[in-house]
Amino acid sequence: MSDRIGDRFQEQTKYVRGELSGGGLDWASKPETYKTYPDVPRIPLDSPRTKGGTSLWRTLKERHSVRNFAQEPLSKLELSRLLWAAQGISHEKRGVAFRTAPSAGGLYPIETYVVVNRVEDVGSGVYHYAVADHALEQLQRGNFALETARAALDQRMAHEANVVFVWSAIFERSKWKYKQRAYRYIYLDTGHIAQNVALAAVALGLGSCHIGALYDEEANALLGIEDEGESVIYMTAVGRER
Repeated sequence: MSDRIGDRFQEQTKYVRGELSGGGLDWASKPETYKTYPDVPRIPLDSPRTKGGTSLWRTLKERHSVRNFAQEPLSKLELSRLLWAAQGISHEKRGVAFRTAPSAGGLYPIETYVVVNRVEDVGSGVYHYAVADHALEQLQRGNFALETARAALDQRMAHEANVVFVWSAIFERSKWKYKQRAYRYIYLDTGHIAQNVALAAVALGLGSCHIGALYDEEANALLGIEDEGESVIYMTAVGRER
């Protein structure tokens, strides 16, 4: 691996006035907006409550990284609110479903998965968040705390957290429009989503810590991702602070 690959990426994805390629988009080849798992068990989530709670300014002030979590489980409603905050549908306009976090071009390349360790009425396992239906799709049942911690560069907090959010990107959704520049936007999109979860956690009296250090292939294996077009790029551990 070149020790200058990051420098080359930054240089070769710059926009230069007068040098942008023109032309329209091939709408027939536009990737699907939503990823679904039609043949797995599905858990409907409670409608998120959006009234009351901690003020935005206090939430911003109190946000800090939490790495030690208590054994008390989260409620299903708390998980529902965290998922909606991540990238749930906030409103629809002219047939377009907008989400709680912005996305370059409204293309939404990021998929949200959760590894559930301790959540009331939701069994331990690996789940995919079905955005359009605000539901969880169960990919694997069982305790995957150890595998998650190992994938997260052996960080113990991923083992102790009530739930670990795992974000992947389906790169072609953004590359369809933005070509190689898409990678810049994908990383920005993920940061917007993760920050939403961090602030929602504070509003719910919970703690969180983002995890950018991970073993890529182990994280992909955790989710059952084998296609080169999708890969894990970020995680967030969430739980009750100890």
